[in-house]
Amino acid sequence: MTSLPLAILHEQPDDAPAIERLQERAFGPGRYARTAYRLREGVPPVAELSFVARVGTFLVGSNRMSPIEIGQAPALLLGPLVVDPAFRSRGIGEALLNASLEAASSGGHGLVMLVGDEPYYSRVGFARIPEGRVALPGPVDPNRLLWRSLVAGAQAAAEGPARRAWL
Repeated sequence: MTSLPLAILHEQPDDAPAIERLQERAFGPGRYARTAYRLREGVPPVAELSFVARVGTFLVGSNRMSPIEIGQAPALLLGPLVVDPAFRSRGIGEALLNASLEAASSGGHGLVMLVGDEPYYSRVGFARIPEGRVALPGPVDPNRLLWRSLVAGAQAAAEGPARRAWL
């Protein structure tokens, strides 16, 4: 974990502009064309599952969770997980992930999906989705399509197209 005076807090409505600037710096304007953003478009993140990281008054990281469905199964889409480049490799991303996953588990959610790097996310229990099991609304490298059950058997019902949902 980081030795910084780090605070992981629930995202607040006033955090939105700082999160947008952080995502712009980290991912650039092309982020809106990514398949994962298509699943988030028009659906607000789940407030009780979305967290920010602050060092003092500076917002240095953010993670959001958005509701989706995979076939008929409810799930959550994790991300975007973003940490300010100056604060990377200090455990902030993992702290944000753990806060969101613990809140989702406590809230009774069963399954979390994401598009990301398996070596990074496998450290917190994510595994590759079997190829062809989930269809996304755009291109995605199947090696980067990951999920994690929060409830035993949650993956069994999740098969088919992934689409936006509203809680």
